[in-house]
Amino acid sequence: MAEGTAMPPLALSAATAVTALGRGTGPLRAGLLARRGGLQPCDLPDMPEGIWIGRVEGLEAVALPPALAGFACRNNRLAELALASDGFAEAVAATRARHGAGRIAVVLGTSTAGIEETEQAWRRRGADGALPPEFDYARSHDLQSLPRYVRARLGLRGPALAFSTACTSGARAIMEAAALIGAGIVDAAVAGGVDTLCRMTLHGFAALEVLSHGPTRPCAADRDGISIGEAAGLVLLERAGQAPAGAIRLLGAGASSDGHHMSSPHPDGEGAVAAMRMALRSAGLAPGEVGYVNLHGTGTRANDAMEDRAVHQLFGDRAPCSSTKGWTGHALGAAGAVEAVIAALCLEEGLVPGCLGIAAADPAFRCDIVTGNRAAPGLARVMSNSFGFGGSNCSLILGRAE
Repeated sequence: MAEGTAMPPLALSAATAVTALGRGTGPLRAGLLARRGGLQPCDLPDMPEGIWIGRVEGLEAVALPPALAGFACRNNRLAELALASDGFAEAVAATRARHGAGRIAVVLGTSTAGIEETEQAWRRRGADGALPPEFDYARSHDLQSLPRYVRARLGLRGPALAFSTACTSGARAIMEAAALIGAGIVDAAVAGGVDTLCRMTLHGFAALEVLSHGPTRPCAADRDGISIGEAAGLVLLERAGQAPAGAIRLLGAGASSDGHHMSSPHPDGEGAVAAMRMALRSAGLAPGEVGYVNLHGTGTRANDAMEDRAVHQLFGDRAPCSSTKGWTGHALGAAGAVEAVIAALCLEEGLVPGCLGIAAADPAFRCDIVTGNRAAPGLARVMSNSFGFGGSNCSLILGRAE
């Protein structure tokens, strides 16, 4: 949102997520409550050795509708699983009947889209170096493939936009979808993010020497890095008066770009603080009115320390904080969307999920880092942070309907 702009609350009329814990929000909710994560040793071929990942089981066997088979790639198969979960496609159909297909946008984030399909095509190239003739770059690898597929699959005709702002992509897509509704361009939007495992991502992060050699342990004193996951998180946004009674609200959003470094965060989190301030301002809230902060919390030394400093500037030690990437892994372009869905589940359950797999937080941290699940029956507002390479920052605030 623009500096100083108040955002009218929007409702999450429907929400779904597919993660390493399973298909739909049911397994995700159960895993959070039982403190059971979905990370496992990497069993994909040609990947870095000794790492853990958040893999969606059975994804390779998912079939797209025959009329859309040309969109086949790992990323769009994961999107299909999400559309088929939690009654999400049916909820969109009901909204389409109210508003019309041309009045619903599709705004989705991804970091690598269908690049895994290109990796496979590269292995099958001919003796002359040409890629196989059946390879369809535009409908698989291209960033726009994801929103094109989802729009076609849902029978929509509104704007279809792709956002690729590294690890803020899914959160930024939700923020920009809200802006489209606020501007009157559309009446509703399918928003979120989808990202899948591929060789480029895993080997790229291995080259940066930031992959954990066990399940990631954000905020631990001995944290040693990231566990990459694949996931999809989707929400259906509408004006609050048009949504089902009791639907969780998107109250505010803020974004910034500090451009500090290609991959390292600003050590004091200046851009992160700016995004959080903007989100609070757009929601019309003071820091003390936020009951839980879902940290970006990747598990790297630099990111977690930066975020502790940034969050402490605004919240001190008053707001409980934790990272939920120990359950799902870091889903990159989908992380912000999945964690928005997690924030909604926390509001529904009255739950602050403590960081998974750690007994105590880094003693150098000053925030209230939660390490065991904490009951919070009065939880009314949650901030969800996403920070990405290149200095991209985005914060969302969700809350219960009043």
